[in-house]
Amino acid sequence: MSERIFRITVRGAFDGLGEEQRAELLARAAEHDVLRATFTPEGHLTYDLAARPFFTFRFVDSGEAEEDIVPATERALAAADRWLSDRGYGHKNLRAQAEDLSQAPLSKRQRRAQAAG
Repeated sequence: MSERIFRITVRGAFDGLGEEQRAELLARAAEHDVLRATFTPEGHLTYDLAARPFFTFRFVDSGEAEEDIVPATERALAAADRWLSDRGYGHKNLRAQAEDLSQAPLSKRQRRAQAAG
């Protein structure tokens, strides 16, 4: 059985941030810019707090079977909640969307390479 790679996106909204928390997030906004977004095992956070209160974590996980996507999604939700809670950042409406990359359609370039190989 081959390893499956899962991309999990956890979205939510900051809620009830104090002035100090808001200032801290704004000061670190450059490292959490969407242009730097990447999927990582520990989760990569992006937000634009100056524009709106929403954030996104991007996680990558793996499993051996299609069913492994469910616990991977639960781990990502728990990790995002823990990261925010550990820093005292109020948040709400956490939800996750997961994608099994082995089920993702191939791009034109991938199809050409597969046909040539």
